[in-house]
Amino acid sequence: MTARLQPDAFARLPRAVQRPAFERSGLQRGIVHLGLGAFARAHLAVFNDDALDAARAESGAPWGLTGVSLRHADTRDALTPQQGLYTLALRDAAGERLRVIGSVLEVLVAPDDPQAVVERLAHAHTRIVSLTITEKAYRDDAAGSAVSVISQGLRLRHARGLPPITLLSLDNLPANGRVLRSRVLAHAEALGNAALSDWIATQCSFPCSMVDRIVPRTTDTDRAQISAALGMQDAWPVVAEPYIDWVLEDRFAAGRPDWPGVHYVASHEAVAAWERLKLRMVNGAHSALAYLSVSAGWATVDVALAQPALRCYLDALLREEVEPTLTGLVVPANYRERLLSRFANPALAHRCAQIAMDGSQKVPQRWLATLRDRLAAGAPIDHLALALAAWLHFLRGHDEAGQPYAIDDPLATALQALHRDGEALPDARSRADHFTRFAPVFGDLAGESRLVAALAPALHSLRERGVAATLSSFDPHSTQAHP
Repeated sequence: MTARLQPDAFARLPRAVQRPAFERSGLQRGIVHLGLGAFARAHLAVFNDDALDAARAESGAPWGLTGVSLRHADTRDALTPQQGLYTLALRDAAGERLRVIGSVLEVLVAPDDPQAVVERLAHAHTRIVSLTITEKAYRDDAAGSAVSVISQGLRLRHARGLPPITLLSLDNLPANGRVLRSRVLAHAEALGNAALSDWIATQCSFPCSMVDRIVPRTTDTDRAQISAALGMQDAWPVVAEPYIDWVLEDRFAAGRPDWPGVHYVASHEAVAAWERLKLRMVNGAHSALAYLSVSAGWATVDVALAQPALRCYLDALLREEVEPTLTGLVVPANYRERLLSRFANPALAHRCAQIAMDGSQKVPQRWLATLRDRLAAGAPIDHLALALAAWLHFLRGHDEAGQPYAIDDPLATALQALHRDGEALPDARSRADHFTRFAPVFGDLAGESRLVAALAPALHSLRERGVAATLSSFDPHSTQAHP
């Protein structure tokens, strides 16, 4: 199979494959997306195609998308020969649905040509700059970082007298728009240009948002299977679950597409409740599952969810300790049950090791805010403590069969030293106290007596009994002895 996916090949695609209904040629590049990974291509670009399809957009429509890779050239090298086209494969137990996504018009690589990226941000057609750069990237303002690139682009826009734009974070951060605004303003102020800082603060907008879709990393097997189904080669398809959600503060400085299916809200406070729901329920449960599963040797999420004790534990974690903290929002009916069904999707083969990345950046967002709420209410934290213990146990770097795995985390060296020093301590309570004093993660929870008391037995059980036996303590149907 040698033919690549191309616009002029749509007629040769199988009839069941959905393809763009809009006119791609002549679309203006109105959106620049920083961090064009699998998630953005399975979420933002899909909503964008929906908007362009609904409008039957013709030449001159302003919502074509420029993708920017901030580190590697692989996405550009795969998509440029396909004129930005790629396939979205939605998979669940019912099968696979294929759709060609057409709103990505070009892909730039910042390290190869940083000025080209700055020029695109400062182009008259650009109206929105969106981001999926992961939690850790918001702390980086070095040359070439997303914050640095945005600041340079805004400085050039301002110097050219161009209109303000919207900066839109799609990352899993509480108040992500406010975090982005703070980081960009701090960088701009460091440039010493008061007029630029004032223009950004008063004219540009930074809406908050909550996004939700499970998107596993694309594998060589995925590429081969999807290309075979298309009858032509797609070098960089994406795979996702059918479920998709987006809650968005409707505050745009220069207009936006009419993205169908988005929950538009009037304020960042309205987004905040949905952010808590997503971070604490979806992301929190995902991380708990990942650290337990990697240590146990359960490779994918669906395999892990097939373990009755793990499913029972996650259900109890969400029902008993997470849901009571979701104030300001009526949790949608059957949300927990539907969430666990999403996780159990056998067609995704979502690797637990992918979810386990960057724990030092994710744990404070996904668990510790919930934990603080529970402690303030004087409520039990046993399930949250096991999740934390699972992350700390994971830091040993090998599973229960002795197979090594990487600790892929910006603080990996410090975390492995933390674990090594903790393991040398004489008892579980000393280890628990030691771990909680790791300030970059635990902060004001250092040595918190109730946290230490709950964490110690969980750490001891994982170390001495293993994951499955520890989880049996949370399964009323288990015949295994409790610790």
